[in-house]
Order: sequence, then C-alpha cells, then structure tokens
Amino acid sequence: MSKSKQIIVRVQSAEHGTKRIESKPLETVAEFLNKVQKEFGLGDTGWNVYKSRDKKEWIRTSRAKTLETYKVKHGDMLFLLSSDRKQSNASIDSMSSGSGTSNITGDMGSVSISGSSMSSGSSQSVVEDEVDQILYKEDGKIYREKNEQLCRHGPQGKCLHCVPLEPYDEEFLKSCDPPIKFLSFHSHIRKLTGGVDRGKFVSLENLSCKIKPGCTEHPPWPGGICTKCQPNAVTLNRQRYRHVDYVMFENASIVDRFLNYWRRTGNQRLGIMYGRYEPHKDTPLGIKATVAAIYEPPQKSHKNVLQLLADPAEERVNRVADSLGVRPVGWIFTDLLAEDLSKGSVKHFRGNINSHFLSAQECIMAADFQNKYTNPCKLSPDGHFGSKFVTVVVTGDASNQIHFEGYQVSNQCMALVNDDCLIPTKDAPELGYIKESSEKQYVPDVFYKVKDSYGNEVTQLARPLPVEYLLVDMPAAFPLSAQYTFKAHLHTDAKLFPVEYRQEIGETQDYTSLSTYLQQFPPDRFLEAVSDFHLLVFLATSEIIPLKDSIVPLLEAVKTNDLDKAFQFMKCQEWATVEEIMAAHETSPRVQRETSYVGPGASPLPPIGSGAGAGLWTCAHCTYLNIPEKNACDMCSLPK
Repeated sequence: MSKSKQIIVRVQSAEHGTKRIESKPLETVAEFLNKVQKEFGLGDTGWNVYKSRDKKEWIRTSRAKTLETYKVKHGDMLFLLSSDRKQSNASIDSMSSGSGTSNITGDMGSVSISGSSMSSGSSQSVVEDEVDQILYKEDGKIYREKNEQLCRHGPQGKCLHCVPLEPYDEEFLKSCDPPIKFLSFHSHIRKLTGGVDRGKFVSLENLSCKIKPGCTEHPPWPGGICTKCQPNAVTLNRQRYRHVDYVMFENASIVDRFLNYWRRTGNQRLGIMYGRYEPHKDTPLGIKATVAAIYEPPQKSHKNVLQLLADPAEERVNRVADSLGVRPVGWIFTDLLAEDLSKGSVKHFRGNINSHFLSAQECIMAADFQNKYTNPCKLSPDGHFGSKFVTVVVTGDASNQIHFEGYQVSNQCMALVNDDCLIPTKDAPELGYIKESSEKQYVPDVFYKVKDSYGNEVTQLARPLPVEYLLVDMPAAFPLSAQYTFKAHLHTDAKLFPVEYRQEIGETQDYTSLSTYLQQFPPDRFLEAVSDFHLLVFLATSEIIPLKDSIVPLLEAVKTNDLDKAFQFMKCQEWATVEEIMAAHETSPRVQRETSYVGPGASPLPPIGSGAGAGLWTCAHCTYLNIPEKNACDMCSLPK
C-alpha cells in the first residue's frame, strides 16, 4: 500500500459513538489528533486516544512520530477515552501524565500550552532557573508610541501602526541597532505557543542519534536494525534562537587578571566563568550571562594548544560558588598572538574571510560543556532542553586589539556530540566530520543544505561539515558602570590574591601568600579583603585546615555584604588557627609578578596594580619574562 494513500481510521467514544477519520500513514500524530478533536467537538484537555480499551497503548501526540510509527492501518479501531481529569475555568492544576494545561501568565493575560502532547511531554516537577520563572511572567510585547503621521485615532486608541508587537516580530528585530539576528529562547517559546491553537501540541523534544534500546524483533546492532529502533536521519538547520543573548563581564579587572597569565608566558589559558543569568532588557525576553569571576582549573598551557585536566576540587568549588550566589555560566579561553609589543597589538586571524570563528574541536568542547550544564525546561519530556552555558573566545579583532567573542553551539550539535557522532578533521579546523557506522556504533546520516553556483539549494552529506552550521553567536562586553560582586576588585592599589594553579609562573596559593595579601588591609576592611572568589576557594579547599562548614558564615557575609557576620567569623576558632599559621610563615621578599604588563600583546585594559618587580628582563626573541639571575631565557634558552 502506498504510504501517501488515504486510509480510514475508526475512533470509538462511549459518549459520542464511532466516527471515521480520513488520514494517511505518514500523517503526524499531532495532525491526526487535531482531526479527532475537531470531529468529536472536544476541548483541549480531558481526553486521550488509545489502541486498546484497557489504556495500555496510549497514542502520545508528536510532530515527529506518524500513524505508521504506531502501526495504525486502514480500518483500525482506536478508542477515545476520558483522562479522568477535573478542571475548572477558575484554576488549572499542574500537568500530570494525563492531559492538562500549563498557563504562562503575565500582564497580557494567559498564554496556554495545552493538549495531550504537552501533558505527556512536559515535566512539571522540574525546577527551572530563576530567570526563566521571571520571563514567563513578563508581558514581552514591544510597545510603540502613537505615530503622529500615520495614526488617525484618539490618545486611547490603537491601530496597525502603534499596536504592541510580539517579541518575535522579525521586522522590529531587523530594525534594531545593531539588528538582532536571533530570537531569545522565550521569544521562541511565545512564537511556538502563539496562533490559533495556542501551541497545544508543542513539545520541545531533544534530538537523539542513538538506536532505541529494547527492540526484540532482531538481534542487537550490528546484527540488525529496524524502523522502530533506528534513529532518523538529521538535516542540520541554522538555529534561529539562542538561550543566552549577551555575555557581560562585571568589570575589567576580572578579565585583566585572567589575561595576565598570557601576558607573562605567551601561553594560552582557559577558565570557567562564574556568575548568574539575568533578564537582558536590550532583547525582547532576552537573557544575559553576568560574569563575576573566572576560575582557572588544572590545565596544560602552550602557545598553540590547551589541555584541560581533571579538577579534583570541582565539586567543592561549585559548592562555594553556590553559597556565594553564583554558578558556572560559561567557559573562556584565549587565542592570542602578539603582533607589535610596543603598541600592545595582537594578530587578527579569527573570523576573517580566510579563517574560522570556532574550530571543530572547540565546538565539540563547547557541546561537552553544554551537555554537562543543560537548561532545565518544563516543556521538554526529558526535563531539559538546550543549555545556557556560553563560550567566550579572547582573540584579536580587525583593529588588532584584544576582543571578546561569545558563542553557543546549537542543540543539534549538542546531540551529535552527546551521542559521539561528531569528530574534528585533521587538517581543516573549520570542518567537522560525522562518523561512519561501525560494528560498535550505528550513526545516522547527517545532511546540511547549501546553495550551488547556480543559486539552487542542494543537500550535502556532512562528511565533512562546516561548523558554522552549528554556531550561534552573541556579543560579549563590559557595562557602562563597573559592577562588583566581589569587592576585592575595587582596590586597584592592592595586589590581588594569587589565582589557582599558576605555580609554574611563581604564583602560589599558600598561607604565606594569604598573609602577604591580608597585610594590605586594616582589620576594619576584612570583609572587603576576603571578598575575592579565588581566596574563598583557597580557604574552602585547603588541605592544611579544612574549614568545611565553618566557612559558610563567611561566604554568607560576602554574599550579603554583612559586616557583623564577617567580624563574627574573625572570632571563631578556625580563623584563629589560620592566623596562627600565617604568623608562623614569615613573609620573605619575593618578586610579585602577577601584575606585570611587560609581555606579548599587552592589553589596553586598566591595570590592577603597580608595575613588574625590579630587574625582570624580557626575552627579545619570545617575550618571556625572566628573573634577573638568568642570563638565558627559561622559555627559548636564547641568551640575554
């Protein structure tokens, strides 16, 4: 039988009798259920369709699955049964495994996401991020003033020229300066749930490229595969929305401190950005990632490559961050090469016509991070959809200045990496490659569309794959007025506490460093002194004095800027022990080099302290900063 041929499916209801529904084998389940609803005159909720009367074969709505998926054939009898759900017009309960309606309310009234698809495909037990809860309640509409030239109504009226626009209005987004290229995620949701049907069959389903487990009709792969367990082929589409619309560093000191490693060594560096997600007012229903600190995990740094190592302190660092009201919001890495040391300029080799924005390996790493930090979402049957975790590259721009570029990879890229389908190519960093099926793994075909020399759209197999199909970009910059979650950055006259895992360049986190740092502050400024993410992580993870739960009051004092709690912590036994250890470590004169700006590509960002230690000399060949006693460069071994 042709799959495009019309079939008749009988649907029986105890209240309405039996009706015949015209359909096709390849018609989606969502389309079929729409016909059932219209034919029986049903509401949005309170009913489901089953293949048997005992409710064991529930036909769940889906825009991906078809009637053929459920083996519904010509002449089959389906059963329309009540979901035993009581509702009232005044209140609508939370969704359960049966039908239901979830209301997103705001000043504009109620926008419903209803129907059996959302009740079967949503996770109401999921606790979404605070920023999402805020944006769900917002109106989101774009309000316009009365146009004196075009409007012909009174001050209380509205017409086509001044009526509020939806947050996903394309013409408005294009007219912004600069134009907004991507919808915000919540604008995307409003677009899906708009229209006549109010998005009652919308379900945010995560892509899977794996064979569905549990199929008993054939031996496991590579012994066999069938249409029920075989994943569908994937056609890559450029993602039209983004989960985060802007990356904001609270102040220049945060990234200046991060970049000092490259200035000192010429080697690249990677960090985890800690901060929070907040509404972004410059984009309708937008979200921004606000960065308050950059933590540097264990890594091997070189001029052209970075290797991230396992971090034994990761869990404790995240607990400290949570107590301080911040969380991992993204990762940042440098790709810098000095051009002119006298001018402090850097080379521009990313994002131009002959290069790439992110390499395939960087896209895969970004996807790994995004899969690790998924976005909790009630509208997905998995309880998560996409990710807010961002990627920031520090590189040179067209004017040869240090520049910050923000990215995310698409949800499709996350799925390809999560299911181990995407690998980098050997010689072309701008190209990825979809693995071929093997005895160990079945990989579905992946395609992308391009225009040929005649302007025709043609489909290509993603072997290889331009990674630009996987990217979503966003701006990354600084606020007009600096912000300070951690107040230690306010004191540019003080030398900041050393950053973790920088022992190889002489920056060591120990009690001698702690004593030297705290001596710069009088006792009445103790709270300001300890308001430093790196210092607090050191205290919380120190093996000499495990503060454990005793540090919680100090973290709370920093979070709330509470002087009384900070002074109470100074009186506790644990801190007295820390002071005794600091007193035992006599501070010896040593070169403090973390504020040195004599290095490759010095940034125009404001300095965080005074100049380099006296007597240091810069290698004329590789620009490495050496101590006075050395007559040959530690980096390249060439003579002074």
